[in-house]
Amino acid sequence: MKLLLPLLMAAWAFAAAPTTGIKVDQVGYLTGAPKVALVAAKQAAKDFAVRRADNDAVAFRGTLSDPVEDADSGDRVQAADFTRLTRAGKYYLDVPGVGRSWNFTVGPDVYSRAYYLAMRSFYGQRCGIAVDLGPEFPGYKHDACHLEGAYHASSGKTGPHVSKGGWHDAGDYGRYVVNSGISTGTLLWAWEMFAPRLRDVKLNLPETGNGTPDILNEIRWNLDWMLTMQDEDGGVWHKQTSERFCAFIMPEKDTFVSYVIGTGKEPFKSSCATGDFAAVMASAARAFKPFDARYAATCLRAAREAFAWLEKNPGITFNNPQGVSTGGYGDGNCSDEHLWAAAELYRSTGEEAYHKYFLEHYADFRKSIRPIAPQTWGNVANLALWTYVLGGGKDAAASAAIRQDSLAAADEIVKRTAAGGYRISMTSRDYVWGSNAVAANYGMQLLVANAFKPDPRYVETAIENLHYLLGRNTFSLSWVTQVGENPFRHPHHRPSGADNNAEPWPGLLSGGPNRGRQDPAMRAKVPADLPPAKGYIDDQEAYAANEVAINWNAPLVFLLAGALAAK
Repeated sequence: MKLLLPLLMAAWAFAAAPTTGIKVDQVGYLTGAPKVALVAAKQAAKDFAVRRADNDAVAFRGTLSDPVEDADSGDRVQAADFTRLTRAGKYYLDVPGVGRSWNFTVGPDVYSRAYYLAMRSFYGQRCGIAVDLGPEFPGYKHDACHLEGAYHASSGKTGPHVSKGGWHDAGDYGRYVVNSGISTGTLLWAWEMFAPRLRDVKLNLPETGNGTPDILNEIRWNLDWMLTMQDEDGGVWHKQTSERFCAFIMPEKDTFVSYVIGTGKEPFKSSCATGDFAAVMASAARAFKPFDARYAATCLRAAREAFAWLEKNPGITFNNPQGVSTGGYGDGNCSDEHLWAAAELYRSTGEEAYHKYFLEHYADFRKSIRPIAPQTWGNVANLALWTYVLGGGKDAAASAAIRQDSLAAADEIVKRTAAGGYRISMTSRDYVWGSNAVAANYGMQLLVANAFKPDPRYVETAIENLHYLLGRNTFSLSWVTQVGENPFRHPHHRPSGADNNAEPWPGLLSGGPNRGRQDPAMRAKVPADLPPAKGYIDDQEAYAANEVAINWNAPLVFLLAGALAAK
């Protein structure tokens, strides 16, 4: 009986529910990459074991590191390094006195499912068409929506306007050219940098099998809508939304008119939207040329016309006109969008006019490549600078400066990430609305630096941020819906809140911890004195922490693409 008791206690421990005190990437770890789990317990633990999920057999034993005080979370964090475990399989971590972790996988291509769901989430966001995720996700569907479009008085025109196409921007049903710009641009970059890994990935779209890779099929759905937002003079209107947000209803139940909304005065289009549009269309021209040369030419022509308008109207900013309360995406300086447009057009055409503009202005933005605050919808200068180098920009001094700035910033990010308890690149200031996208964008920045100068530290640090997003965080929570065994479940996302499904729509990235607490739910339920990384609640009403958005999912897709097995 004395021998039996320890065995029974051990069996009980294996069967116990996972504890949030052990943090793992719930998707998993690449076979040949570093593998680190984190433990945050009241009392420091000593040893750990990695056990096989199918039979609880010990696959690896190790000793936990000394505790590290993580200021941003308030946790005392110990690391469990099991890098030497390279046998593929499903495992969990067992820490005596703490408990067991959620299951995870070790393998050569563990992120393929997460990539599929994150990229396919854009199909779920399609506007103007009936959407059905199919037998894999029965019940996840909606009818064609937002089919009534018109020009708003602020656009300078009257009458009906086509409304089909594009992606619902976030938890709401608006469509915004500025946010579509960085989102679509980031996805196009994922294709351009990792095409061999993505070319054959089927997303089970209506267009699947048409001879074009599915990532480009999905991107085209949004490009087609963006093309409808360009006026005959080349300028681009800022957004197409209703005048106010609808209730938490399914998209086809939203009967508000979807208006093309402008600045309210001449020239009615905005410079930031036009610059983003020009950059994205120039990039799309490169991506689609091997698959649909005519469409590529359409995109390039639209980019040229937008840039010509931008040259004449470089400083037309946008604020919501009277009577409109949907997302503003206001930006007081459109010069970074202008630079991005010039850089992408130069990369696509090689024409000196675009090159000249870039060389005359790029130095003004060199400080945007820095180890803090990566690219966002309001600051796209990094994309302009990087695409010049990636495209083989012929000015040696400019290319060298951009490379130098990028590698220096990457080195600092690597150093900061390694020093933190949770091994993530974010600083205390980064816990803002959409902080999870900040983590993903740091990962993108590191992978671009790796393209300039291959360095395993850059790739490994980029993946550290992916580990954070997929469960290795203070909440032991996967911040991607239906990914991992303990994902967040209550996004601020109208289809997820309005349908009859028990779980939210799959593949959506939560905004994440936000020390700003800008919504009533957070102010009521999240104490103001919590450390910044603890400023989160899984609540549909907490839109400042739990909204989803296409510009957050896009860098997640980029990061996952960079982690896929090379083909």
